Amino acid sequence: MTTNGPFLYDDGPAPLHTGTPRSARGWIVAGILGITLLAGAMVGFLYLLKGSPQEQATQAAEVFVASISDGDTETAHQMLCTEERDRLQPDEVAGEYLGTGAGEVGPVRDDAVEGAAVQVVAVRWADGTTTDLRVLNEDGPRICGIAG
Repeated sequence: MTTNGPFLYDDGPAPLHTGTPRSARGWIVAGILGITLLAGAMVGFLYLLKGSPQEQATQAAEVFVASISDGDTETAHQMLCTEERDRLQPDEVAGEYLGTGAGEVGPVRDDAVEGAAVQVVAVRWADGTTTDLRVLNEDGPRICGIAG
């Protein structure tokens, strides 16, 4: 191919990109900001939908205490974490967890050893004794023993 010769036009071929290049930083910053806002909105939506970990622990403890108090050991057994379900049979749950009389669920606090991963729910029984149930999130809040 020769570059001399008669050209149809007097000037050479025009460059394809004639303007100054634009930076993509704006799109990158907008993308990162959008992802951050979406993540925050998803966390907030989960709190609205399921409640805080303390609320979930309280609800799980209330259902657990009510079921063992009513003699529904199957439901109480299903609310235990995997380790406790393997350790106990359904008819053994009441003997392990049931206090004297009706139970009233009290305040929730984070476990001193495991932190926010495990909540401790205080249950006050009719005779005045208190049991601290450990609630662990294992496919939903599960009762995982008595805090020592």
